[in-house]
Amino acid sequence: MRKYSRRFQQIAQKVDKSKFYSPLEALSLIKSFSTVNFVETVEIHAVLGLDPKYSDQQLRSTVVLPKGTGKEIKIAVITKGEKIAEALEVGADIVGSEDLIDEIFQGRLDFDKLIATPDVMLLIAKLGKILGPKGLMPSPKAGTVSNDLKSSIQEFKKGKLEYRVDRTGIIHIPIGKISFSVDDLNLNLKAIQESVDKNRPAGSKGKYWKSMYLSSTMGPSIPIDINSLKDN
Repeated sequence: MRKYSRRFQQIAQKVDKSKFYSPLEALSLIKSFSTVNFVETVEIHAVLGLDPKYSDQQLRSTVVLPKGTGKEIKIAVITKGEKIAEALEVGADIVGSEDLIDEIFQGRLDFDKLIATPDVMLLIAKLGKILGPKGLMPSPKAGTVSNDLKSSIQEFKKGKLEYRVDRTGIIHIPIGKISFSVDDLNLNLKAIQESVDKNRPAGSKGKYWKSMYLSSTMGPSIPIDINSLKDN
């Protein structure tokens, strides 16, 4: 059985588990709870009415958080020819071609996002076993395979996130740092909710949003009134 610290238990007692909070109420509580000596991340955890073992009930998409993630994203780009100079010009942190592929194959993984142009995807195939488990394999669905390097790099730098439903039908998405204002966190949360609704899989039946919780990295989860999120 999981043991919680005294600090956590004291904070958890302030959350009424029989109540569904509005997003603004929950975000205010989360900010007031933070007593740790680092800047926590605020996250949404939502159970959706999806069974991902069926191909028409899988959810994987991207969303640009209007207020950003609060995290500096280190972007690597694999491309060739003139695109190498273009990627460096628009802010990529690491750029290469077959040389970078070989470095990654040897274990280099000092980046948060890997973007590739379509003309190198066959060369990258051998990296699947290395990048796949870490969620770094470039994919058109994730917006990380593109010829428009400028847009792709700038969007991820500004706060573009990839999200997907896990095998139990739950999404876990960071909505920003606890240092953000309540209004900014709420704007990011609203953008996520709208994106998840917009990308509802064709095979989804019945109730789509089953439950939703907000929490910080070291804080308790707070149950959210989903209708109030959609109305705000």
